[in-house]
Amino acid sequence: MIFESRRRRFLAEINVIPLVDVVLVLLVIFMVTAPMLYRGMDIKLPTSTSNTITPEERIVLTIERDQKLYLDKDPVTTGQMEFKLRSAKQRNADIAVYLRADRDVPYGTVVQVMDGVKRSGIEKLGMVTDPEGPERVMEDLIKIQVPGAR
Repeated sequence: MIFESRRRRFLAEINVIPLVDVVLVLLVIFMVTAPMLYRGMDIKLPTSTSNTITPEERIVLTIERDQKLYLDKDPVTTGQMEFKLRSAKQRNADIAVYLRADRDVPYGTVVQVMDGVKRSGIEKLGMVTDPEGPERVMEDLIKIQVPGAR
């Protein structure tokens, strides 16, 4: 028995198989997520001395859930909003207003703000929304399939 224990050798090698498994999983994750990160093409545009496109001035109106009104992050009342929009319209005739309203804000409040924008003389009024993505569709499906789910 003593001779058998002397003949045994301990393996001092690193087991590489779990490392290869982890690397392959990371590679698959990278291959799946890399195309989703692709936003556009990198190109070098030519230069020009005359610029025919003028940047559009934008104002963002925000209505929070508690019906507080903000004009570019500054809290305002509807009267102040109309005055500031009129002065902005006098500075730039092609000004655009984007309205962001919480989905729980009453419809009447949104219409009153939109009416104030129109009274100030601004014709370009856009509504800002969140794009409906696959996770949102899945939430809706879960709510439809499971009556008690939130």
